[in-house]
Amino acid sequence: MKAVVIGGGTMGAGIVHVLLAHGHEVTLSEADAERVEQGRLTVKRSLDKAQEKGKLADADAVFANLSTGELPEDAALVVEAVPENVPLKQKVLGFAAEKCPQAILASNTSSLSISEIAAGLPGERVLGMHFFNPVPVQQLVELVHHEGVDPANVAKARTWAEEMGKTVIEVRDSPGFATSRLGVAVGMEAIRMLEEGVASAADIDTGMKLGYRWPMGPLELTDLVGLDVRLAIAEHLAAQLGPRFDPPQLLRDKVARNELGKKTGQGFFSW
Repeated sequence: MKAVVIGGGTMGAGIVHVLLAHGHEVTLSEADAERVEQGRLTVKRSLDKAQEKGKLADADAVFANLSTGELPEDAALVVEAVPENVPLKQKVLGFAAEKCPQAILASNTSSLSISEIAAGLPGERVLGMHFFNPVPVQQLVELVHHEGVDPANVAKARTWAEEMGKTVIEVRDSPGFATSRLGVAVGMEAIRMLEEGVASAADIDTGMKLGYRWPMGPLELTDLVGLDVRLAIAEHLAAQLGPRFDPPQLLRDKVARNELGKKTGQGFFSW
């Protein structure tokens, strides 16, 4: 089946990888030719790495099903993975709605309101499909539905995710959904503990990994997601849910210094 991914950054490229690896034809759409090429290279490196690990038999053959031209009219699924900005997401999904009249229109947002994104769009086709980073490795997809979505499209989206080897949880549209709301709450408290000198970053993370069986600690996870991304989500949740999500000053200071985590080489840890 045919799918479209809009946005070729870390998350978008990961979603493309998983769709390709499970036999789908994928069109990658980006803002300009340079970003398209960057996205293609990211996908190719990811597929090659999977082949090296024995998870793919032929990365080149899989990669051959990736295109970057016009959005196919018969696409069955569109996933946007553009920055966390409601008007931008509405714009790209509105474009996709016209080009792909039968497709499910899925947003990979981790915290923005799906109801708000769906406003002015064919809302019966709009839902949230929140993948996790790194997409080829992480098993979970958070499927977010709003009042206007057609339940048949929710069922189709679940089938897509499960056919990609993912486990699905369904969540009603609410600030932060389930995973971001809980994850940000723990992450903000971990940063406050570091700010207050309760323990080192390494010891806080080790405590969560060994004491609570987290695969990685909340500070390492924040580095992986991006401190700027976590700050934006925390500010959004604080505005919607109250001061318990207020970002600590330490987080704001690090973002101001461009210490954004793995992508800049420095966050709560050095990379």
